Amino acid sequence: MQSFSILSLLRRAFGGHASWQPQWRDAAPKAAYDAVIIGGGGHGLGTAYYLASEYGMRNIAVLERGWIGGGNTGRNTTIIRSNYLFDESAALYDHALKLWEGLSRTLNYNVMYSPRGVMMLAHNVHDVQVFKRHVHANRANGVDNEWLSAEQARAFCPPLNISPDLRYPVLGAALQRRGGTARHDAVAWGYARAADALGVDIVQNCEVTGIDRGPDGAVTGVQTTRGAIRAPKVGIVAAGHTSVVMGMAGLRVPLESFPLQALVSEPVKPVFPCVVMSNTVHAYISQSDKGELVIGAGTDAFVSYSQRGGLHIPAHTLDAICELFPMFRRMRMLRNWGGIVDTTPDRSPIIAKTPVPGLYVNCGWGTGGFKATPGSAHVFAHTMAQDAPHPINAPFTLERFRDGQMIDEAAAAAVAH
Repeated sequence: MQSFSILSLLRRAFGGHASWQPQWRDAAPKAAYDAVIIGGGGHGLGTAYYLASEYGMRNIAVLERGWIGGGNTGRNTTIIRSNYLFDESAALYDHALKLWEGLSRTLNYNVMYSPRGVMMLAHNVHDVQVFKRHVHANRANGVDNEWLSAEQARAFCPPLNISPDLRYPVLGAALQRRGGTARHDAVAWGYARAADALGVDIVQNCEVTGIDRGPDGAVTGVQTTRGAIRAPKVGIVAAGHTSVVMGMAGLRVPLESFPLQALVSEPVKPVFPCVVMSNTVHAYISQSDKGELVIGAGTDAFVSYSQRGGLHIPAHTLDAICELFPMFRRMRMLRNWGGIVDTTPDRSPIIAKTPVPGLYVNCGWGTGGFKATPGSAHVFAHTMAQDAPHPINAPFTLERFRDGQMIDEAAAAAVAH
């Protein structure tokens, strides 16, 4: 039997270089491209990948002001689900969930998708009525969801406390079994590697400082800290800072930016089997593959670009988690962090052409961006390539705020993650 050293195996795997690095580490942008994507997170890299793989547009640059996977993609909740109430939202998120199910195989990169189930707790009569409405609406749209009694919820998630003496007793739960988690930044690296292999230029440490327009008002390119780049199509996918970038083209968008916090505990052996969310106490919890309990809540109440947040948010969240899961009361926090999320007036995204010819925008996801990553990228790539929306993202226009055609998931999403 022939044997190989680890070094030789690495050289075989990475073209003879044991110290292989991505080609985009020190890539310099070209002077002109067929399209430019502003933002090197999961949505932006995924858009570039689908433009290259499905539409043959390979002369593309993804411009990232920091490093790949260093923004919201590296600070998300890892939660994946599609049990949204309205038809438009259910179609978009279930499209994403179907892509998640085969994404590791598509990209030849393990994104650690784990369909462990997402369970949403009901604590009062209003919760029960709302979640049962969700169950019926989801089933009408072909999206899996089911109602559980408190005892069934405890059977599905044994650490759950269903004592009637709780401040917010558990009366039941809605369960989407196909929901679950994925490795938070693996999707960015998977799309980056796959796009890079198709010839897409991924340029880190390249901040966009301006958007150029011609005499007819159409986009002609962008200004960056690494020079001017010409391109007839520009897609903005810059979570947390979309308003700033859109302002460079003279456009205002109905967005507000808020801090969003989360934390992880010290790692322990596998003890938590699913994702549990509660809207009434506004907390969620799951366990990562590294053993950490991933815990978080909703957005802070104040507008800010800060990647910190109010200390009262994690404190209140941990109070709720410790009441629902008493076995975790002696756990210690390992680290906490914050991200910035853009939200629209109806808490649904904008995935659309803009009034500026050649300029497209994908923004306003609030807390729902990670779970939508592959679906968002897929339909946005269609919009950019065809200069027309995909049927799934056709309702998510800028004009809906002018026309009053809202997709108001502010309360209908059941919880903000």
